Amino acid sequence: MTSVLMDIWRSFRSLPLWVQIWVGVILVPVNMSTIFMLLKENGNGWFILTLSIGGMVPNLYLMFKERGFSKAMALSHLVFWIPLLYFLFIWIGLAMIMVPEAKLFIWHLVILFVVNAISICFDLKDSWQWLKGDRKIAS
Repeated sequence: MTSVLMDIWRSFRSLPLWVQIWVGVILVPVNMSTIFMLLKENGNGWFILTLSIGGMVPNLYLMFKERGFSKAMALSHLVFWIPLLYFLFIWIGLAMIMVPEAKLFIWHLVILFVVNAISICFDLKDSWQWLKGDRKIAS
C-alpha cells in the first residue's frame, strides 16, 4: 500500500506546478466544500453535492488502479460536472431572485460554477486525447 501511495504522490508531483496548484489548492477544495456549505444551506444541496463529489470519486479508483494520474481522470468530470454546471446556472439565477440575502450561498455556487467550468475546458481536451489513445500515466 505504501508503494502505491508513493507512486501516486510521485505521479502528482510530476504534473506541471500550475496543475498541482489547480488540483490541490482550487479544484478539490472547492468541490469538497459542497459537503459543508450546501448541505447546511439548501435542501437541494444533496444533488449538488452528489454531482460535485461524483466527478472526483471515480478518480480515486483510477489513481490506485493506475498508480498515478492519467487523462482518463477527466472522463468522470464530464459525466458529472456538465450536468452540475447546468443546474448551478439555474440555481444561481433562482437564488439571486428568490433569496438575494443569501450572499455567501450564492457566491459559493458561483465559485463552484466557475471552477468546474474551467476544469471542463481542460477535461474536454484530456478526454479527447485519452479516447485517441493517450493512456500514459504522469511520472
